[in-house]
Amino acid sequence: ISGYSLVIQARDSGTPPLSSSVTVNVDISDVNDNSPVFTPANYTAVIQENKPVGTSILQLVVTDKDSFHNGPPFTFTILTGNEEEEFTLDPHGVLRSAVIFKHMVATEYVLCVQAKDSGKPQQVSHTYVQVRVIEESIHKPTAIPLEIFIVTMEDDFPGGVIGKIHATDQDVYDVLTYTLKSEQKSLFKVNSHDGKIIALGGLDNGKYVLNVSVSDGRFQVPIDVVVHVEQLLQEMLQNTVTIRFENISPEDFVGLHMHGFRRTLRNAVLSQKQDSLHIISIQPVAGSNQLDMLFAVQMHNGGFYKPAYLIQKLTNARRHLENVIRISAILEKNCSGLDCQEQHCEQSLSIDSHSLMTYSTARISFVCPRFYRNVRCMC
Repeated sequence: ISGYSLVIQARDSGTPPLSSSVTVNVDISDVNDNSPVFTPANYTAVIQENKPVGTSILQLVVTDKDSFHNGPPFTFTILTGNEEEEFTLDPHGVLRSAVIFKHMVATEYVLCVQAKDSGKPQQVSHTYVQVRVIEESIHKPTAIPLEIFIVTMEDDFPGGVIGKIHATDQDVYDVLTYTLKSEQKSLFKVNSHDGKIIALGGLDNGKYVLNVSVSDGRFQVPIDVVVHVEQLLQEMLQNTVTIRFENISPEDFVGLHMHGFRRTLRNAVLSQKQDSLHIISIQPVAGSNQLDMLFAVQMHNGGFYKPAYLIQKLTNARRHLENVIRISAILEKNCSGLDCQEQHCEQSLSIDSHSLMTYSTARISFVCPRFYRNVRCMC
């Protein structure tokens, strides 16, 4: 307890008794009576042979229960085990290599490390660090090629995480790092530690091939990453049809069915090979296990097929489509729950281009805007 606040009252013996109060603050001064504490009490670490000088091996973690002026900064010293000066320890408690280790020369080192606090008189603690030298990496990393599809409104892409590279390495202690070729960093970034791919704002329509690589410190392997960016036209939103799927998550649809269903859907609704199928968005239906896929079909001359025409085509091909995935409904006018005369209702569709949904698997990622459907009866 660092302090107390007391209210003291003095009362006289008169009739009636009179009194007054005063507040007394008592501050408890800290003395340096706690030693630094290592967490954990002792350490084990590994370093691969042939790693360059200065490689980080271990971060020491030290706390102190005393107040700040009796605790950090701590002074670290290697007391024993470093007679040949194979290791250095910086003021922040990071243990680094000072030589290039060889597994054939020595397989293990045991260091006794001291931490000293800043109090007067100083308190000290000790820990033991066991460092094992293991053979260098013998396996190359392996990575799965990634294809990313981004759907966005015209010139209105806000940027964000669009996918993640999945890479593995058979060497147990290898740490993988990811890099992107420098000239592409004006449009994309790759998190060096976890492989997440980040797109910056304002991507133009088109195809981007990213020069990404993964390294285990010895081997560097290229990864095929292709990004397709499709910009929506306002006219598309006026000619959309929704297919509602049953019992499927967005990730399963993207990873398992999207390519196959797109191909089957093209065969079902396209009148000419030059026509273009545009998947605008996929989105879970709130409060259910259903999934909506929003699409439109553009004719080779630039116009769009009307929803009624597409729905007729879909209805005729529904059995064939359901060979790929189960369909719950085909929606153009979503009048569900509305008591409209002769089932006439008016639907408006709005896209929130700044609210992106990313559905990512190991091989494919689909990034699309959130959409909202408003329906009202027509008078």
